[in-house]
Amino acid sequence: MEKYKILEHTADVGIEAEGATLKEAFENAASGMLSIMIDPEKVEEEEESYSLKAKGRDEKEVLVAFLSELLYKYEVNDLLPKRVSISLLTDKELKAEVYGEKIDLKRHTIDTQIKAVTYHQLTIEKNEDWRIRVIFDI
Repeated sequence: MEKYKILEHTADVGIEAEGATLKEAFENAASGMLSIMIDPEKVEEEEESYSLKAKGRDEKEVLVAFLSELLYKYEVNDLLPKRVSISLLTDKELKAEVYGEKIDLKRHTIDTQIKAVTYHQLTIEKNEDWRIRVIFDI
């Protein structure tokens, strides 16, 4: 099973993330978002960590809040997430620990700047595995 794949979309970019559990699919969505912005192989997870909370009225709002918070930390604090470990995920709340490092322009090249996480074509589905589709405004 692929963790995620990049989707081409007019004027935007998206991902489809999969996981055996919804928690794993959320974590893979975060990895997919990072891979759009930067080469994830060049990001270390040893230097920085922080706790993250996201809330919403349903799973979709929680997902958008979660990815938006990761994007906020990246934009405001120059923090690149390498790995996300979700400790709590309900249909209204998420708690996670994020591991990564500060942007170092000597090692990191920003490939695509994501402006926002959108609700456009947002899906969270359960078949054999969980599948998430999310489009980002670039």
